[in-house]
Amino acid sequence: MAEKLSLGMERFRERFGLPGSVLKIIAIVTMFIDHFGATVVHALRSWPYFAADPQRYYMIGRVYYYCRRIGRLGFPLFCFLLVEGFLHTRSVKKYASRLFVFALISEFAFDFALHYRQPMMGKQNVYFTLLIGLLVLFGIREMKGKVCVQLIIMVLGLWVAKALQTDYSYRGVFLIESLYILRFSRLFQCLGGGAFMNYEKFPTPLAFVPAFLYNGKRGRQMKYFFYWFYPAHLMLLGVVTHMIMPSMVK
Repeated sequence: MAEKLSLGMERFRERFGLPGSVLKIIAIVTMFIDHFGATVVHALRSWPYFAADPQRYYMIGRVYYYCRRIGRLGFPLFCFLLVEGFLHTRSVKKYASRLFVFALISEFAFDFALHYRQPMMGKQNVYFTLLIGLLVLFGIREMKGKVCVQLIIMVLGLWVAKALQTDYSYRGVFLIESLYILRFSRLFQCLGGGAFMNYEKFPTPLAFVPAFLYNGKRGRQMKYFFYWFYPAHLMLLGVVTHMIMPSMVK
């Protein structure tokens, strides 16, 4: 029965499933909504037009809330795609190098957009979280059969993410580790990921619905578009929030 169900789901994914490019688009759109809420909408809450009127202030507060909730769908998809990328990449070294380069490129835009007027080294962007997760997966694979060493690598990855204060911190690395451990069953992988991401509250666990429908295909290739989108959209939102909008209320 279980084998028939698994075979049926594989056939369903082949016919109606989603390629990796679609998952990436869903991830970046929801991420943009999250960051739009954290920057532009958050700044609007202090505008006299909204702050002076309780109904308007409540309304913009709800917009902010829903932007942040919808936006939380993005990160679990990025983690899922990272695990898939690790399993299929020809060169982990090149993969890690790209993440590291774009982590450095994105750091100023990340601080400028989301942590304006705060210490520049206070928070690190999500590329650092993904990079740490990738390096942990590489270490686990290289130490196959050495369970104690693998556990040390996993714990070390959690500690590094927390110490560096990366976006999503140790929870993000733990999600990547969990998705890798459960990679042999898509159902358990998505149920486990959804259960863990429940700490972010609804609708975050729903990110694993499109992940479950992933058909294993790349889809349309726009690799560097997805890499560049992260720093580019943060820089744009930072300019709008901290340079254009203040001049509009003077």
